[in-house]
Amino acid sequence: MSFFEELKRRNVFRVGIAYILLGWVVMQAADFALDLIDAPNWIIQALFIIGLAGLPIALFFAWAFEVTPEGIKREKEVDRSASITPQTGRKLDRAIIVFLAAAVVFLLLKPMWQERQSDSAELTITPSSTGDTNAEAPRPTDKSVAVLPFVPLSSGEDDEFFADGLTEEILNALAQLPELQVTARTSSFSFKGQDTPVNEIAAELGVRHVVEGSVRRAGDRIRVTAQLIRAEDGINLWSDTYDSTSEDTIGVQEDIAEAIAVAMDVVLDEERREAMRSAGLRDPAAFIAFQRGLKASREAHGEAYQIEALLAVNDYFDAVLQRVPDYGPAYTERADAFVHIINDAASGEPTQDNVPPEIRDNAYQLAVESMTLAQENAPNLEERRASEFDLAVITGDFYRILPKLEAYLATEHCTIGQWVDPMATVFGYAEQLVDRLDPIIECNPLGPVRRFSQARAANWAGDPEKALELTSSALERIDHPWIKMAHIDALVALGRFETAEQELRRSIDDPFYAFLNGAKLAAAQGDRAEAERLYEVMKSDVLFERPGGFLELQYFAVIGDRAAANQLAGDIDARAYGPLPLILITMWCGCGAPFDLEAVPNFAAKIEQGGLPWPPRPTTEYPLKDW
Repeated sequence: MSFFEELKRRNVFRVGIAYILLGWVVMQAADFALDLIDAPNWIIQALFIIGLAGLPIALFFAWAFEVTPEGIKREKEVDRSASITPQTGRKLDRAIIVFLAAAVVFLLLKPMWQERQSDSAELTITPSSTGDTNAEAPRPTDKSVAVLPFVPLSSGEDDEFFADGLTEEILNALAQLPELQVTARTSSFSFKGQDTPVNEIAAELGVRHVVEGSVRRAGDRIRVTAQLIRAEDGINLWSDTYDSTSEDTIGVQEDIAEAIAVAMDVVLDEERREAMRSAGLRDPAAFIAFQRGLKASREAHGEAYQIEALLAVNDYFDAVLQRVPDYGPAYTERADAFVHIINDAASGEPTQDNVPPEIRDNAYQLAVESMTLAQENAPNLEERRASEFDLAVITGDFYRILPKLEAYLATEHCTIGQWVDPMATVFGYAEQLVDRLDPIIECNPLGPVRRFSQARAANWAGDPEKALELTSSALERIDHPWIKMAHIDALVALGRFETAEQELRRSIDDPFYAFLNGAKLAAAQGDRAEAERLYEVMKSDVLFERPGGFLELQYFAVIGDRAAANQLAGDIDARAYGPLPLILITMWCGCGAPFDLEAVPNFAAKIEQGGLPWPPRPTTEYPLKDW
C-alpha cells in the first residue's frame, strides 16, 4: 500500500480537514465574543497560534494511534482485520458536514453581528447607504457653552499655563455631561487675549452661554473668579470668587464646573459628579506641564526639523505622566513624534540626523506602546473607540478595520481618531464622513483641520459643489493653507481651471502646497510640460532636495507616468509599515489608484485582509493618467 493510501486508511486527511473546519468555527465564535467584551487583540492572536500549533499534533495522533472499542491504542498494536477505521472515517465525514454547516451559518450571520458592534447605533453605515444620516434629534442648543481662557492677573513664569490648565480642566469636566454642547479647546482658545464682546464670541462659536474668569496667584495663594453669562442678553446667570491654595486647585475647578452645570439646569447625581472629577489631570503641576507641551507641539509642527522638535516636546508629556500615569491624552500626544518617524521612514523621507538611533530604530514599538496606553487610559468610551481604531491601523490589524470604522461613523460625539479620515475617504465611506464631521465641527467651529477634512471628503464623495461651499464658508472665518488647498481642489474638480489658477497665485505661498496644487491643476488640464516645470522648480528648492515619496508619487500618478509611480510605490511598500503612507498618498492625490496593486504586494495583502474596496474613484479626471 502506498504512503498516500495509508494516510487515507488512517483517516489523517479527514482529521486534518475536520480540525481546520472546527478551528475556523471556534476562531469566528471567539472573535465575536471577544469583540463584545472589547478584549485586546493579542488574545485572538494567541488563540490562532495555539490552534495552528495543535494541527501537526492532531495529524500525528491520527497517524500513530487508533480509536478501538477497547480505547485508544497505538496503530501498530491493532490487528488490521479488526480495525474500525472505516467506521471512524464515516463519523469524521459526518463531523466535517456539521462543521461545514456551522461555517455557513457563521458566514450568513456575521454581517448581522457586525451591525451590532457599535455601542451607539442600531444600524451599520455602508458605503452604498443613501439614507439620511442627519436624521438625529436636534442638539440642545439652549444648553451650549464655551469656556473662554481664564485671564492670568499675575505675571509669574507659569501663571499663564496655570490659568490655561484650569480652564481646560473645567472644560473637560463639563464635556462629560451629554446634555451640554461644550465648544472644544481649539475654538474657545482662539479668542485668547482678544477683547471681543461676549455676544459676538457666542455667535461665532454657535453657543448660547459663555464662561469667563480670571486667576491671580501670589505665592501659594490663588484667587479664582468665574461667571456664566447668557450671551443673548448679557445676563450673569452665576458668578463666584474662590480664595484657596495652589494645592486645593482641584477642589476649586470641581466646584466651578458643578456650579456651571447646575446653573444650566443639568441634574447631577453622584455618578455624573464622579465622571466630571475623573475627566482631568487633578494635579496643578501636571496640567501646567501639559499646557506647555500642547503649546510646544503646535510650534514644533511648523519647524523645519519637525521630528527633533516633537521629541523635545515629549519631555513635557513625560513629566505629566510621571505625576499622573493614567492620563490618556498625554499618551496620545506623546505618540505623535514616533508616528511621524514611522511615516517618514516608510515613505522615503530623509532621516533627521539629530534623532537618536535608539528612538529612530524603535519608533514603531514606542508608537504602539503609547497608543495602547492611550486606549487603556482613555477618559471615556468615545475616545477609547477612536484610539482603538488608530491602534488597529498602526499595528496592521486590518481584519477588523471595516467593522470598527462603521461603528465609529455611526456615532455622533466630538472625538475623532487620526486615521479615520484617510481610511474613510480612500475606502468608500467619504459620504458618511462628511455627515460624521458635522457634530465635530459643531464642537470645534474654528478648528481648521476638520473643516478641511470635511471639504476633502465631500470631494471624494463626488460632490465638489458641496466641497466648494464648505471651503468658501470656512475661509470666511479661518485662514489656513489646508482649507485653501481643498478650495482649489474643488475648483479643479469642477473644471474651473482659470479661477483655480487665480486662487493658487493669490492665496498659496508655501512651496510645498504650491507645487502640490499647481502640478495637479496642470495635469487636470492635460498640460504635462507645465507640471514638469513645476516639478523641476520644486526639486531645486532647498527645502525639497530629497522630497521623498509623498510628493513625487502623486506627481508621477497625475501626469500618467505609470512605471515611475509603480516603481516608487513598490519601494515604499517594501519598507516597514509601507502600506500606511500609501494610504495617505492615495487620499491626498485624489487621483483614483496612484499605483497598480501588483506593484505593492504588502499593501495588496492588507486590502485583501480587510476586505477593502479598490480601486478608489478619482475626485478629478486627469487626462494624462490612463489607468
